[in-house]
Amino acid sequence: MPGRPARDTEPAHLLDPAELHFTIDRYPVPARLAPVARRFWIPVWDVPAGRESPQHVLQYPVCLIVVTDEYARFYGVASGLSTTTLTGRGWAVGLMFQPAAGYLLTGRPVREVTDRFVDVECVTGLSGIRLADRIRAVMRDDPRDEDRRAAARAVVEDHLATLLPVDEEGAFVNAVVETVETTPELLRVDDLCQRFGVAERTLQRVLHKRVGITPKWLIRRRRLHEAADRLRDSDADLAAIASDLGYADQAHLTRDFRAATGLTPGRFAARFRSGEGP
Repeated sequence: MPGRPARDTEPAHLLDPAELHFTIDRYPVPARLAPVARRFWIPVWDVPAGRESPQHVLQYPVCLIVVTDEYARFYGVASGLSTTTLTGRGWAVGLMFQPAAGYLLTGRPVREVTDRFVDVECVTGLSGIRLADRIRAVMRDDPRDEDRRAAARAVVEDHLATLLPVDEEGAFVNAVVETVETTPELLRVDDLCQRFGVAERTLQRVLHKRVGITPKWLIRRRRLHEAADRLRDSDADLAAIASDLGYADQAHLTRDFRAATGLTPGRFAARFRSGEGP
């Protein structure tokens, strides 16, 4: 429901089931902003002194902004595993954009920020609006208050409207990414090109410019998200998952999953059976 938080686990967030030091709520954007943004997330944490809480994410193929009491950053796509280590007490307001939005905000090929972040004030489409100051002003005193959270989201939503309407190329990129993320049987770049009637070189060029990744990466990342989601099931069958996701065998899935997350699928799944830490 609009304005109501959701606490479902994201396939992209490789959350340790034994993690007790933070909460994270997710909020939809208004329907009119759907072409440029996907959703907000607002974590609040309280990590005991002397301890750390690393958060590991296999990022979606989109740019992000994250505002905390200490920094305000615009993130390109993380091609590998993204890790944020939480310490002490804190909060954040994050926004996940749509694939089209990165170029609209930066005015430059998004590949220039792949695996990087910059201060929000360095982003052409976010400079001069005092985004971080305005969010901190409403969040700092009570980051769990729903009225304050709504006010913080409204600060960002007001500015997102200036990105509309999305240009034709941006709408195309949004459609390509959505098709990959919602079509499990789509396993080859050739198949993706045929669906959209474009040459592979054209698709490669557009994705590099607007998202900062390749078509092959896009398909592989979606498969890893689905694998991580299914491995949370205590009855998960690794061989069946590998077959369903189009891997030649279980060993190929294990290689891809370990390269991306640092864990074998078996070790990742064991955490949800026994509650063991990473």
